[in-house]
Amino acid sequence: MRKWLPIVLLCAWPLLAQKYTGPRPAKPDLPYLMHADNLIPAESAEAKQEDRKGEVTYLIPGANSTVRTPLASPAFLILTDQLQADRLQLFKLQSKGGQREVLFRRKNKLVARPIRLNVTRLDENLYKIEVDEILENGEYSLSPADSNEVFCFQVY
Repeated sequence: MRKWLPIVLLCAWPLLAQKYTGPRPAKPDLPYLMHADNLIPAESAEAKQEDRKGEVTYLIPGANSTVRTPLASPAFLILTDQLQADRLQLFKLQSKGGQREVLFRRKNKLVARPIRLNVTRLDENLYKIEVDEILENGEYSLSPADSNEVFCFQVY
């Protein structure tokens, strides 16, 4: 009987897990910043790709995001429909000339490095995304891989 106990406990573990009972996002496919029990929708925009002198840069209108957080390691909640939570990447943006930008590629070499994220499934199609590093004050963007869709926020 003792040999089977670990196997039984391992199989029963998912049944013992608690169901998520916290706040839920109002819209699917939009990351929401978690501030205690408050959810704040990230700024949604479309980045414009600009090719110049062997560089690929993505530009986002506006010098600053309207969504701000004091948290240096923010967490997001996302209800997925079309997006895949584990395909989101986080990039630091630079504010220049009234817009935000990220230099992505220079002379066919990747320049922009995504910031590490931890993605946890909470419920069916509901995921928590946590930044795995301490972010400096500034502008940031969550973006699905292979997409120009961006979800921006500012750490202050």
